[in-house]
Amino acid sequence: MKLSDLSAESLEKIKAVRWDRIIEKHEGPEDWESVLRYEQPDFLSVQGCPILLPVDKSHHPNITIIRCIWSIDNNSVTVFLSDTTYEDDPFFSGFMAVCDRLKGEEFFLAVLYHEWFIIERAGVFE
Repeated sequence: MKLSDLSAESLEKIKAVRWDRIIEKHEGPEDWESVLRYEQPDFLSVQGCPILLPVDKSHHPNITIIRCIWSIDNNSVTVFLSDTTYEDDPFFSGFMAVCDRLKGEEFFLAVLYHEWFIIERAGVFE
């Protein structure tokens, strides 16, 4: 799936959504309209599902999905990822995104995108 293939109606749905962020000490709500205006995002396939993150598509080769947690109804997913575009130190390249499926659409849209310090799991979790 490509962003350029979406209908005008689908794009308007995306533009109407606000998302929360904490990235490089900048925080607060943003709107997807600004992302579409100033970045060149595109869908990333995560476990076969198209997900739109608020990052330029040039980041995609540098993104590694670490873990996904799906809601029971499969309409929401929490994604833990590494994006080494600017920093390849695992401690500083982590992000997490909460993505929801837009009503009537087959894709997921980030509603939260935060920095996440990738830390080793202590071995005490299942």
